Amino acid sequence: MTGGATASARATSQYATTTGNLAARMALHSYGTNPQGWFAWLGERLPLTGDVLEVGAGTGELWRQVDRRGRLTLTDFSPAMCARLREVPGARVLRCDATYLPFRAGAVDAVIANSMLYHLDDPDAALREFARVLRPGGRLAVAVNGRDHMAELNTLNPVIGYPDLTVRFYDRNDVTAETTPARVAAHFDDVTVERYPDELVVPAAEPILAYIASMIGPLTAAQGAAARAAIEDRIDAEGAFRVRKHTVLISAARGSR
Repeated sequence: MTGGATASARATSQYATTTGNLAARMALHSYGTNPQGWFAWLGERLPLTGDVLEVGAGTGELWRQVDRRGRLTLTDFSPAMCARLREVPGARVLRCDATYLPFRAGAVDAVIANSMLYHLDDPDAALREFARVLRPGGRLAVAVNGRDHMAELNTLNPVIGYPDLTVRFYDRNDVTAETTPARVAAHFDDVTVERYPDELVVPAAEPILAYIASMIGPLTAAQGAAARAAIEDRIDAEGAFRVRKHTVLISAARGSR
């Protein structure tokens, strides 16, 4: 995928036909130091009653770890992701575009968008659509990453000759922890931001190599050997490869406007 690709083109290449890339990234996050994992932390803060809609739900891992109390609808653009979502018990699954949701105005009580806005060419159109389908007083929950999220991985860039290994989708649409609260506030009321405290402490090279391959495709033998050596040098020197995270949850309410 070239640097000039649109956000949606990159998402299509990464996710349309496979869940493997997302699974590799989620596996790396299992090395987080926060004793409360991301999904458990998120679940305590989500609006989970009434008609709940998750847009861009991926593999549905959230709902394998969080008990829900409302009626759940899951959407994704990817046929591969929708196939996995149909394994979530009791959930209705729809394949659709986040900017054209097949719901009447005011149809749902809560909208969840977990780490997906940066995959869209027009994230503001999606926020307008979220506001449209929410009833007045309904709740929105959006998770996004900061510009410095997992920046330590970029120390491997010179080793493998690739410009950026972090999830810098904001280069395409400027969806970040720094900019998104104001974008949400243009459509919603009572906007709050809470950061999830976490750092990855990875004791071996394999999870990082799998993450890299999920981002840029299979490494050549030379790239793989060079990357492994650099990662293991860091582990030998520091006891682990440490990666700082910067993820926030933005919560808001649908007003009467």
